[in-house]
Amino acid sequence: MTRAYPLALITLATLLFVGCGSDKPAPGPNPTDNSTAHCGPNSRPETGMQGRVSQEDHDNGLAREGFTCNTELVGSYTVPNAIGSVGGFKVERYIDNAGRECAYYDSTLLFPTSVLDMNVGINVLDMSDPEHPMLANRLITPAMLSPHESMVVSQQAGILAAVMGNVLFYPGLVDVYDLSEDCRNPVLRASAPVGRLGHESGISPDGKTFFTSSPASPTLTAIDLSNPEFPTALWYGNYRSHGLSISADGNRAYVTGDGDNGLLILDISEIQARQANPEVREVASLSWENQSVPQNAIPFTRDGKPYVLEIDEFSTSEAGKSSALTSHGAFVGAGRIIDISNESEPNVISELRLAVHNPENRDAIANDPGANNIAGGYAGHYCDLPTRVNPDIVACSMILSGLRIFDIRDPHKPREVAYFNAPVTDRPLDVQAPSSNMAMSKPAFAPERKEIWYTDGYSGFYVVRVTNGAW
Repeated sequence: MTRAYPLALITLATLLFVGCGSDKPAPGPNPTDNSTAHCGPNSRPETGMQGRVSQEDHDNGLAREGFTCNTELVGSYTVPNAIGSVGGFKVERYIDNAGRECAYYDSTLLFPTSVLDMNVGINVLDMSDPEHPMLANRLITPAMLSPHESMVVSQQAGILAAVMGNVLFYPGLVDVYDLSEDCRNPVLRASAPVGRLGHESGISPDGKTFFTSSPASPTLTAIDLSNPEFPTALWYGNYRSHGLSISADGNRAYVTGDGDNGLLILDISEIQARQANPEVREVASLSWENQSVPQNAIPFTRDGKPYVLEIDEFSTSEAGKSSALTSHGAFVGAGRIIDISNESEPNVISELRLAVHNPENRDAIANDPGANNIAGGYAGHYCDLPTRVNPDIVACSMILSGLRIFDIRDPHKPREVAYFNAPVTDRPLDVQAPSSNMAMSKPAFAPERKEIWYTDGYSGFYVVRVTNGAW
């Protein structure tokens, strides 16, 4: 058993449903706008190009030490001598009614690659001591065994939910847990076949509406969680959707990956109002010139102005000409900020992009360890914000380049200010050795301690503190 086959499956399946942009993509900003972070004391900076881990870095032992810039490792949790993947696609944080602090993360990039590690399901970590995360529980109901990218938490409701999914889809079995009384011991409220097909998801901030989505099929589904013990389907939509996020008032859905659209804004106010036979209205759609595979989109405001943070994954050849993923494509997944002040005419105003993502640098990095992995390589995968109101930073998992942190106080001019690329460790049966990181998870935040939590598919869960005033 090797790490190669789950990634190959991811690639093969993704080829079947990925779109690469509409016929008239919106012009975007210069992709080379982002500056390189200035690393302060106690950093171990990269040796060359922004985001790169070269063969020389592996040969001289630097990759084994890892690279840091204005960050420090606080704590970690991993599975010793793991064979399969030990970190997946989502990390969530929750503080329960008694003040206990917990982390939740899916433990595998593709079920059942972690079965031999006895590490399947959603890992529940007691975070009372962030320097020593402790495994408190493991959720192994059907959707938790294979949630793919669908695990979400409503902070307001204390609800954790996921739909059974994989690269294409699984039947839409939805599991719902209550975290509120003791986050270390989630209580199963329901396990019900109320979705249609699973891959990704979204949840309203109030925790009352859970959406199941699949980019491989037009099966977007809204599920009522007002009574978590009796989830019921409210609406079925003819939309192919990768990920989606819901506005604070529950009236808008920001959907990625619907065919040629990079971003689709939907009016879901009738669902939020629980009208009978609700109708959903399309408000706007947007694509961009260097679009690869739209992954997720998150609304936020800065100084009272509304934006959407979007992240693309993987890479593609030429927009509008091919839907096949390539390991060395011209368009490489990265992040962007979209102005939605006029929501009927959204426009990209800036990008969160590393030097390794730029087309002019692709030849120079082609032979780096792992760079030609078409289900990974140098590309983005997930970004998130510590708050949706006046966030100062964005943190992104960018696969081989690790965790990257951008200052977005000026949304028109984001700049990288910190990064953490985990030490490369020995991996049993890793045919890609000595490839570097597989950072693919949506991060979570403990803002009061300037901490970012994320997982690496090869090495597990990390608590990283931002230092030197970079946040």
